Amino acid sequence: MLNKKSVRDADLAGKRVIMRVDFNVPLDKEGNITDDTRIRAALPTINYVLEQNTRLILMSHLGRPKGQVKEELRLAPVGKRLSELIGKDVICTRDCIGEETEKIISGMQGGDVVLLENVRFHKEEETNDPNFAKALAAYADIYVNDAFGTAHRAHASTEGVAHLLPAVGGFLMEKEINFLGKLLYQPEEPYVAIIGGAKVSSKIGILEKLLEKVDTLIIGGGMCYTFLKAKGFEIGNSLVETEKVSLAFELIKKADEKSVNLMLPYDHIVTNRVEEGSKTRTVDTNAIPPQMIGVDIGPKTIRAYKKEVKRARTVFWNGPMGVFEIDKFARGTNQIAKALASCNATTVIGGGDSVAAVNKIGVAQKIDHVSTGGGASLEFLEGKDLPGIEALQDKEP
Repeated sequence: MLNKKSVRDADLAGKRVIMRVDFNVPLDKEGNITDDTRIRAALPTINYVLEQNTRLILMSHLGRPKGQVKEELRLAPVGKRLSELIGKDVICTRDCIGEETEKIISGMQGGDVVLLENVRFHKEEETNDPNFAKALAAYADIYVNDAFGTAHRAHASTEGVAHLLPAVGGFLMEKEINFLGKLLYQPEEPYVAIIGGAKVSSKIGILEKLLEKVDTLIIGGGMCYTFLKAKGFEIGNSLVETEKVSLAFELIKKADEKSVNLMLPYDHIVTNRVEEGSKTRTVDTNAIPPQMIGVDIGPKTIRAYKKEVKRARTVFWNGPMGVFEIDKFARGTNQIAKALASCNATTVIGGGDSVAAVNKIGVAQKIDHVSTGGGASLEFLEGKDLPGIEALQDKEP
């Protein structure tokens, strides 16, 4: 695990353990959890820690309350679901710091679980305020970070507390680092990366890094039109980042210099309105009509991309191939998901919408690793140091 200590390396018996988890789950308008994947992902570490007769204090954020108490972003629904999953009561506090919370924690017995209220209700969380970190650290003897999804943030609960207590990673953190580390340092070849999503601007770092590593770079989603524009194609009314066209041109040139097979769509599903029920056509890349918008990759492209995935030994995928939220425009994304599920390569999905896609069509179990962190997985694969990982204790040499 990049030479970082995990819970296996810590003496937890009878200790007070504070653990950062990523319980930032989606909620519907009524406040019900619509997907509990992130809660389930933390269960192996939670159960392991509880087996050591510990008092376990969990902390997480939910949504973006920006330092204010937002009733709809309280963690009570998460506590209720966690309680069902671990088969024991979870005590939810009304605040993550303060006298009332301190009283609850001082009254804990071995095997008890407390879930602190949303840490982002305090602006000091995101500013990594040392006094706020100190207040959280005072609850425990040891710190565990199992929240890979926030490891790229230097916040009080992800990084500040780690400097005040012996700090180790959880099993989920360990799994993320091991799988993504393999992609960064020793991917088996041929290595194919599939990058989609709307904008080139949000993926510049990862695209540049991947061009140094991969044999094939497949581009889909809205960002492909910025690349096609750079190659001189007419793209109709499709999404384009005009100010990034020259960058796309440079990336195409870099791929050529590095002998990387940069694949762009050969055909497209186009429409005049991005909404349910709109009429669509399939057109080749050189024939996108002026008023039409590209919303998905076409059948020729799907065949070519699937063929490339089939011959790979390592595949990394981040970002949908089209406007997959609308079923009519989701075929490209769904077909790529199925291709990953059935190929013989080590397959890794880097968080975000790609995760939603594999969950939606029910193939997540057939992917070797579905990352819990979109931004964190991309920054890790760019080779950046993630503050939440850096702060963990190193293993003895």
